[in-house]
Amino acid sequence: QVQLVESGGGLVQAGGSLRLSCAASGRTFSGYSMGWFRQAPGKEREFVAAISWSGARTVYADSVKGRFTISRDNAKNTVYLQIYSLKPEDTAVYYCAAGDLATVATGYTYWGQGTQVTVSS
Repeated sequence: QVQLVESGGGLVQAGGSLRLSCAASGRTFSGYSMGWFRQAPGKEREFVAAISWSGARTVYADSVKGRFTISRDNAKNTVYLQIYSLKPEDTAVYYCAAGDLATVATGYTYWGQGTQVTVSS
């Protein structure tokens, strides 16, 4: 059983940086892979990044590779998404999820409520 709460979203200018956090509760957090997804209005939810339970393996969508970094601190029960060089097309609600090391939403069991990221030109 895992509960997830995202934070760190907000309004930022294009080219800026942001760090999203996902705080987890539950004794089994370290046993799950973690993923970040995002969903823009009128669009399908899309994969952003994922990290294995140990942090040894990471996966990124091509659209964010080189700008986004996923990391986790199991001692703090937290997963992070560091974002650099934000673009207007990054505007979306960002969700964290716990489950398999997957690039599709169906690979994950637990989801947070999402945090809004808005990038202005």
